[in-house]
Amino acid sequence: MNNFFLLLFFQTDPVDALTALCTVTVSTVSSVQLMKSVNEECPNITTIYSLGRSSKGKEILAMIISSNPTEHEIGEPELRFTAGLHGNEAVGREMILLLMQYLCKEYKDRNPRAQRLVEGIRIHLVPSLNPDGQEEAFEAVSGSELSSWTTGHFTNEGFDIFQNFPDLNSILWDAEDKGMCILHEILILCIAVETRAIISWMKSYPFVLGANFQGGERIVAYPYDKEDDRGRSAGYHYAEPEDEPRVIADESLFRWLAVSYASTHLSMTNNHHRSCHGDTAGGGIGIINRAKWKPVTGSMNDFSYLHTNCFELSIFLGCDKFPHQSELAYEWEKNREAMLTFMEQVHRGIRGIVKDQQGNPIANATISIEGINHDVTTAPTGDYWRLLNPGEYRVTARAEGFSPVTKLCVVGYESGATACSFNLAKSNWDRIKQVRLCHCEQGL
Repeated sequence: MNNFFLLLFFQTDPVDALTALCTVTVSTVSSVQLMKSVNEECPNITTIYSLGRSSKGKEILAMIISSNPTEHEIGEPELRFTAGLHGNEAVGREMILLLMQYLCKEYKDRNPRAQRLVEGIRIHLVPSLNPDGQEEAFEAVSGSELSSWTTGHFTNEGFDIFQNFPDLNSILWDAEDKGMCILHEILILCIAVETRAIISWMKSYPFVLGANFQGGERIVAYPYDKEDDRGRSAGYHYAEPEDEPRVIADESLFRWLAVSYASTHLSMTNNHHRSCHGDTAGGGIGIINRAKWKPVTGSMNDFSYLHTNCFELSIFLGCDKFPHQSELAYEWEKNREAMLTFMEQVHRGIRGIVKDQQGNPIANATISIEGINHDVTTAPTGDYWRLLNPGEYRVTARAEGFSPVTKLCVVGYESGATACSFNLAKSNWDRIKQVRLCHCEQGL
């Protein structure tokens, strides 16, 4: 039987967590049990909640790790790691379960870096977005180490969750070409039960940064994931093509985020590692634009960027989607520093609060960066985060009924986001309407 093992950090008290290996069988049930054990060990910094249920009724569970896990703290960014979009890709799930244990133990041991992460970020960890597929793949592999490569890849209803999101790219690109503005309203038609739950979850929390772990390759892929099918791209290539696909507005930032993971992974940028399929994906630097490589329509990453504030990438952890237990300790060793470094990037850029002149927070205000055609909006508590590379930026805050305000905000190379808050005054037209309303009420 191809059992998996996890680092059960709580059973011993070693300095090096890799010495605390214990073999367990990671089915859906044991994954849940492990999450509960972490919650019991660190109840003050963890909580477990459900995104919803799969088509077979299994709960899609997440864990929050933060100094105040049960509520959003004003000014604290929220980050997500997800895995198991494809149930037969097990490494990402194991890395997330290990990360839960690592942060719990290291925080209790007063590791300064772990304390900064837990106290400065609200971290959401979802080990399996496709629990039905996970169970199917686990049962198949338990019977034979040579089971079907695709068993458990799709949901019970046959959907590939990663590319099951509404396609907003074409709508946006058409609007850009015509110089039009678009409203981010979406039609949710033929999508999986799991995808619906994920979309609702994406919109329920003010996520800033995210990554989904996948398998079958060793590379970090950043959006856009969709190829411009109106003739702007010459197809996907492993080398840089002469005809570039549609470039995402924040490409330089996405490339940095991808590099932050790939360069700190122990083997992702090794030139002697060729693609799992023969070519050298990404030219040996460990990152690639998905549209140039293996374009897909309706991806989770494109949807996240175009419909929410969250910048999301795909991290492919290796050729073997369901490796032998003897390889898992090394997988953790390769990915641990990369995961921690990536999480720290959530503090890159600017952050602030948008208020009115009475000091009340303004929800859903728009934050625009001059020269970058991608806005973010404030959370219900009025706070926002905008990931940016170092530089000087003219930043404008707008809200309905208020006059816009623009200021210069400087992002430095030191760690920590630059504070860039706004106080908005009621617009003249809005004040006129209020005066008219007041006179009408007096007349009555």
